[in-house]
Amino acid sequence: MIKVNENSTHSNNIIKILKGSILAIVISIILLVIFAIVLTYTNFNENMTPTVIIIITAISILIGSQITASSIKKNGILNGIAVGLIYVLFLYLMSSTISKNFSLNNYAIIMIAASIAIGGLGGIIGVNRK
Repeated sequence: MIKVNENSTHSNNIIKILKGSILAIVISIILLVIFAIVLTYTNFNENMTPTVIIIITAISILIGSQITASSIKKNGILNGIAVGLIYVLFLYLMSSTISKNFSLNNYAIIMIAASIAIGGLGGIIGVNRK
């Protein structure tokens, strides 16, 4: 019987979580570029922009956490939450670096909570997907 080193398995899972978070960020960038093109060439109502951004964020985290959890095959909710948390921490780190007017307001707190919840949901789906 071959014994798997617990530390290497743990390190491997962390790498998978980071890859899932990066995938979610890349998906967001692609979808945001598509949305920017739509905004440029159509008469899309700009008042809907925050809603579209929330939807793009949710889709990205859901996909990233599903793929991560399905590759790890256990602790889906925790791994999904980790993907959502890393995603939103990266987003707010970038926002605070780029914007001088950055602050944690009610909208930001709702986005953080939603990102964590969507990540957990994606993790549950990913672990149970066959």
